Amino acid sequence: MENGIEKKANQIGNFLVRSFHYLALFAIGSAIVWSAFFTFLDLLEKTSASIEDILLLFIYLELGAIVGIYFKTDHMPVRFLIYVAITALTRMLLEYLNEWHNSPTGQIDYEILIICGGIVFLAIGIFILRYSSHNYPSSSNKK
Repeated sequence: MENGIEKKANQIGNFLVRSFHYLALFAIGSAIVWSAFFTFLDLLEKTSASIEDILLLFIYLELGAIVGIYFKTDHMPVRFLIYVAITALTRMLLEYLNEWHNSPTGQIDYEILIICGGIVFLAIGIFILRYSSHNYPSSSNKK
């Protein structure tokens, strides 16, 4: 008798978890599309798009790809999150470089060096992840 109750409780619990999973992914995906749409509308009002604006659209694209991959595979692609972080840091770097270029002193700010170091650090992280997943696949990925 208890085995049947436990089985039914597991089925209901699994259904609720899957439902929340799909609802959350739909909400996140909708927020990404909404933000990208209004960012694009703001770009249409300008005479030209800056590289920072284009990189922001790429961030939205990468986030949408992450949601799509997670929806299809139920796996969070950590590498893609690092790509988003690199793109965001590159966008921030360009803003700092623009400020630096327009400043009268022309001194290099430490923020620029820190951002560059962060980009290099994340790129090394991607290399390590790719190398590790290729040479040491998890048990679920082994052929």
